[in-house]
Amino acid sequence: MNVAAVRPAVIAKTPADQRVVPNLRDAERRSFSWPAMRAELDGLPGGGINIAWETVERHARGARRERVALRWLGRTGGRRDITYAELSRASNRFANALRGLGIGKGDRVFVLSERVPELYFTALGTLKNGSVLSPLFSAFGPEPIRTRLTLGDAKVLVTTEGLYRKKVASIAAGVPTLQHVVLIGTGQGTGAIEGTLGFDALLAGAGEEFEIERTVEEDPALLHFTSGTTGTPKGALHVHGAALMHYMTGKYALDLHAEDVFWCTADPGWVTGTSYGIIAPLLHGVTSIIDEADFDAQRWYEILATQAVSVWYTAPTAIRMLMKAGVELARARRYPALRFIASVGEPLNPEAVWWGQEAFGMPIHDNWWQTETGGIMIANTPDMDIKPGSMGRPLPGVQACIVHRDAAGGIAVVDESNVEGELALKAGWPSMFRGYLHQEERYRKCFLGDLYLTGDLAKRDRDGYYWFVGRADDVIKSAGHLIGPFEVESALMEHPAVAEAGVIGKPDPVSGETVKAFVSLHAGHEPSEELKLTLLGFARKRLGAAVAPKEIDFLATLPRTRSGKIMRRLLKARELGLPEGDTSTLEASA
Repeated sequence: MNVAAVRPAVIAKTPADQRVVPNLRDAERRSFSWPAMRAELDGLPGGGINIAWETVERHARGARRERVALRWLGRTGGRRDITYAELSRASNRFANALRGLGIGKGDRVFVLSERVPELYFTALGTLKNGSVLSPLFSAFGPEPIRTRLTLGDAKVLVTTEGLYRKKVASIAAGVPTLQHVVLIGTGQGTGAIEGTLGFDALLAGAGEEFEIERTVEEDPALLHFTSGTTGTPKGALHVHGAALMHYMTGKYALDLHAEDVFWCTADPGWVTGTSYGIIAPLLHGVTSIIDEADFDAQRWYEILATQAVSVWYTAPTAIRMLMKAGVELARARRYPALRFIASVGEPLNPEAVWWGQEAFGMPIHDNWWQTETGGIMIANTPDMDIKPGSMGRPLPGVQACIVHRDAAGGIAVVDESNVEGELALKAGWPSMFRGYLHQEERYRKCFLGDLYLTGDLAKRDRDGYYWFVGRADDVIKSAGHLIGPFEVESALMEHPAVAEAGVIGKPDPVSGETVKAFVSLHAGHEPSEELKLTLLGFARKRLGAAVAPKEIDFLATLPRTRSGKIMRRLLKARELGLPEGDTSTLEASA
């Protein structure tokens, strides 16, 4: 008998499950207001708000100045602890260096780097200067880098010497706005390459005192690129007022307390790695773990155990890779400090939620947000019972609903429970993106009245929990049924042979579309016709004939973005021989 088949629909929480009193309880939900939350931040002396002041300076000038802000773990075993006071001085130096180069408020500074301390000095110094930070993922190839630098009107690029030689040198001249390239790792000399500047040399000549540029809530702070199905990437612009959302979600969705050690495994080249790998934990004055190395199951478990991580924020792809390595590996160590695990990036399959219970004695808490929302919108928080497969409930201050669009372009809000539709949010939360850079019409199309239309299909149950169905352009229409790929993928993953699953709709002359699944297998299982028939029957028994896949193909790995999302559209394009569109975020191994 499959264990998943007899699991309850709800993981009920008890006080014994909570090592500390959760920050968010019913009383906090009822009394929440944005002005009261805003009062928990300092604001700039003299008025205004700046993300770097709230994350660094207010701690560096107070009781937490000697608290470790960043604990950097080197790829080959080195460790460096950086206090809030040290982080203040280093980011001040970078801000002064920018000012000395003539880079000012609103100018865009890009950073392309592995996870090294200089990346964080750059990010925070840029925000202190009032410039706009745009982080890029270090595994991007030359063309995606050129595209984003050009679309973003980059004036400064901070990168490493190795990345410059490998990926930037060939395209830098083609970015007309780029004025300065600063190279990390060149020592105290000038740039090791003609036409570049050395990071260390630049900072050596810069002072440790800096008066933060006066910024207000609506001043631009962050530029994050997100890929569409087709066309060029979209540059989502966020403002300094987003700090309020990062603070609230760090407090309520991630349940950060003053003495926590926090680890967000996302790379700062993605919005999660910036919002929750840099900003949110520093807002709360906690210690953040920064791991330079790539994913390795043994290393990750060692970090959780030896660094006394108490709150861990990771991604479904990483969880599935840990699952593939076996629960015994997780159980080989003890994690007495660990009290809360959360996940984001794509919906978390129920099997993965339960795996957390088996491996760590606690479920993994899924949450939902987008690059455009800038912060977590819907979450399973520590005080909530968990419904595996659900994204949770809207956080305080977030108004979500399910809507249907009509033929005339209007929308109607769905009041009934368990009715699928498009997830929409009432506009106005602090971290809402303020535009797509140079694409105003594309931005306007995201809104109808006071609602932001997310493009995600979902449903809301009678208890107010939201359930992801699929992207609007992923939904499968078969013989009059609307089928969400996630539901089919989750059912397939309940089978012990299946490590990952991706599901698409395949054109069919009779039914419109049929469901086709692509699966990768756990170690110890080999593709075969017999296993294919077993999986088809397994899915049919759980989902019914109308929803279950009609075809299954085996793949060694599924194509994923570098942030971990399965690229269903790429599976479909390859299956049907269609153009693949923008693949700049595709994992190199895929």
